Amino acid sequence: MIETILVATDGSDDGGAAERTGISLAARLRVRLSGITVVEDRNVRAPGDAGLSLPAFPEAEVAAYWRARADGLSQRFAAQARSEGLEAICEVAQGGADDRIVERAQDVDLLVIGRDGRPADRKGTLIGSTTDSVIRKTGKSTLVVPSGAPLAGPIVLGFDGSPGSRIAAQLAVDLANGVNEPVHVFVDSKDKGRAVARFEEVRQLLGGMSQPLRETSSTLGRPDVKIVDTAREVRAGLIVMGAFGRNRITDYFLGSNAAQVARTSPVSVLLAR
Repeated sequence: MIETILVATDGSDDGGAAERTGISLAARLRVRLSGITVVEDRNVRAPGDAGLSLPAFPEAEVAAYWRARADGLSQRFAAQARSEGLEAICEVAQGGADDRIVERAQDVDLLVIGRDGRPADRKGTLIGSTTDSVIRKTGKSTLVVPSGAPLAGPIVLGFDGSPGSRIAAQLAVDLANGVNEPVHVFVDSKDKGRAVARFEEVRQLLGGMSQPLRETSSTLGRPDVKIVDTAREVRAGLIVMGAFGRNRITDYFLGSNAAQVARTSPVSVLLAR
């Protein structure tokens, strides 16, 4: 059950989307909310001079700028939370962003983070380096938010029968009941017998849901692509799936269906642990 949410923000477009999503979700679920933004050491330290004769690096001025920026983000977050009827503090930390976020997330049930902190003209197909590192290191369920992600809509649950997808199913029940949205269950049905068994299992797992349950499957194409297609078709507000698939050893995050969905989805993706 989700009772506490932490939003990590860096002021980027995706970070701003994470702020809006985390605040909206906390307001709808009526749970406790907090935030964190990090002044990274690498941004305030002088780069190597490569033996060149250069003027002194303005470290104090640079550090003051980044601290003022972080304080501004913290104040904006608190103001946005108040506008939704929430009292929330955004902590300003210093160090490596991934480590500070992972440390702070140990005390909450759900971490919300933007998919990519880079400017729009520098984004690629990969998840941003800080977000990727956080996902690799944390043991907490993490909501990965792209810029432009909707704040509401049906929930798509990707279910493959793995332990992670069972946790995802439990989270889907809590979220659906809390935000009053239906759940669409996606099962890869290339193996018909296995697909039938998975639908039977997920019906039992979702038995405590007060909202409608809809089932969808596909015999063609890659599961990660079909899950994203399903989210688009139903105008979903959220995809929920296990952070790892059935083969926990080989499905290290960047090689998993979950990673592919998180990279390409136009809606937020909750990686359940």
